[in-house]
Amino acid sequence: MRHRVRSSLGVLAAACVAAAVAGCGSAPAARTAVDAAIVRGVATTEPAADPRPLATADTGFGLDVMRAWCAQNPGQNLVFSPSTLASALGLAYLGARGATASAMARVLDLPAGTSRAALEAELQARMKVLGRLDGPGVTLAASDQVWADPTLTTLRSYLNAVATGYDAGVAQAPFSTDPAKAADEINQAISAATRGHITQLVSADMVTDVGWVLTSALYLDAKWATPFAPARTAPAPFTTASAKRVTATFMNGDDLPYAAADGWQAVSLPYQGGQLTMTALLPPAGSGSCALPSTATLTAVTRSLDGSGAGSGTVAGLADVSLPKVNLDTSGQAGDMKPVLERLGMGLAFGGMGTDFTALSPQAGGIGFVQQAATLQVGEKGTVGAAAAAVGITATDGMVPQRAVNVTFNRPYLLLITAKATGEPLFLARVDNPAAG
Repeated sequence: MRHRVRSSLGVLAAACVAAAVAGCGSAPAARTAVDAAIVRGVATTEPAADPRPLATADTGFGLDVMRAWCAQNPGQNLVFSPSTLASALGLAYLGARGATASAMARVLDLPAGTSRAALEAELQARMKVLGRLDGPGVTLAASDQVWADPTLTTLRSYLNAVATGYDAGVAQAPFSTDPAKAADEINQAISAATRGHITQLVSADMVTDVGWVLTSALYLDAKWATPFAPARTAPAPFTTASAKRVTATFMNGDDLPYAAADGWQAVSLPYQGGQLTMTALLPPAGSGSCALPSTATLTAVTRSLDGSGAGSGTVAGLADVSLPKVNLDTSGQAGDMKPVLERLGMGLAFGGMGTDFTALSPQAGGIGFVQQAATLQVGEKGTVGAAAAAVGITATDGMVPQRAVNVTFNRPYLLLITAKATGEPLFLARVDNPAAG
């Protein structure tokens, strides 16, 4: 159930002015941004932590979302960023308590028993790894932000938590008085963060009944370590999940790392610098329209591909590859991810008896919407991708080497872009029809 921000809260705004987002009655939080409109908490330097468990959680969460999303949209190209969606929801999770936090943790696949302090340390380590991925041949920029209505109080403890785990600050947005302006400010920030690839993430109608919007954005422009030769690119048939035959434009390459397990075939396409890779995953012939590997199968093939060890039943070697060029765009298609997340078990977070986001603010209600958008272009030179997610919080008054094989991705397949050091899933896509655009 949604609750409008009541006009009586304007008294609070008059009393607290700009300090409202930091909590009325307390000293302003430390501001480290150049723009004084951004209020930041005090980030704690956490002890060194291993970000790989968080990457594993984000991967499991991403597979669950893709499975539920595909079930609602069979026969469509789908692309999103598990990392970005998990970050936007993670910003909300840091404000959740009790059963609400437990439900979110289960859906986000967080390891049982993970304390908030341990999670913040892992998030900080994850953030540092992502910051190191930018380099020659690879442009990667990630940003997280909290937007708050100036009439509401955001707890200092929450500001400190999001500053520590996400390097995120809080910007004011007039959701209660001028939702069109608030939506425009958020969309401008997302457009800048994604280099103009995503220009419309939220709308005025969407933010009218919220007090906070939590956003996460990611931009990637990465060149292949070994580009595909354009002269070898050629049209060839592709069969969609509905058995429709279309003509796709295939890139062709030789001697790429290959692994197979449980009927899944996987090819690794590394980017320049050796810190990012795309894994193209072809399901077993005859699989259903929404086939996805198990987490164990995905782990087996990715470990085999990166040389960290092959599990029992895993075949490894080299492959000659035919892979379609694609230009995927769900920036205008995805819409609210709320039904998908409710289906996965996060319903308690969306309002009603027992919803608890009081670690964010005593005035926080439930999640009003979860919006995501993404684009992914795969061509001979490399990959350009952009993703953004927004979570609106309502306000209330209160292996053995084998000879080379040939792998042709001429039926629906998956694309997964990960950080090599941790396995953090930056993009996950299902291609049903590469000719559809």
